[in-house]
Amino acid sequence: MRVIGLDYGSKTVGVAVSDPLGLTAQAVETIWRKQENKLRRTLARIEELIEEYQADTIVVGYPKNMNNTIGERAEKSLEFRDMLEKRTGLPVVMWDERLTSVAAERTLMESGVRRENRKQYLDELAAVFILQGYLDSLAIKKEEHDGEN
Repeated sequence: MRVIGLDYGSKTVGVAVSDPLGLTAQAVETIWRKQENKLRRTLARIEELIEEYQADTIVVGYPKNMNNTIGERAEKSLEFRDMLEKRTGLPVVMWDERLTSVAAERTLMESGVRRENRKQYLDELAAVFILQGYLDSLAIKKEEHDGEN
């Protein structure tokens, strides 16, 4: 089971993928586009990555507001989910991504990445945090389930 994690933004999509056991998330790439609503190439690249990694699930960051409400960015993420489901036929899980970009930025700063170089890594690192959070939740559910038996 491999899972693809996506951090969907207005001009970029950060991409991460799980290892074959579904334990860890690794950064893959950032897909760039010139305009927010020009998604044909972006979706085609995601399909290529799904094929390459033989993914069976997609996790998309769900940027809720800090007060748990749904804003414009979250609405666009839901539309993106619908496009992905329609185009790939795979299940798409929405995952709360609040503060993942902040954590990614902090990680890059602590790693000594220069400010002008951070943007090229920020989205794929945020995708790693999104995907890892999802994978960790699966592991916790499995432990709870195994503990009941």
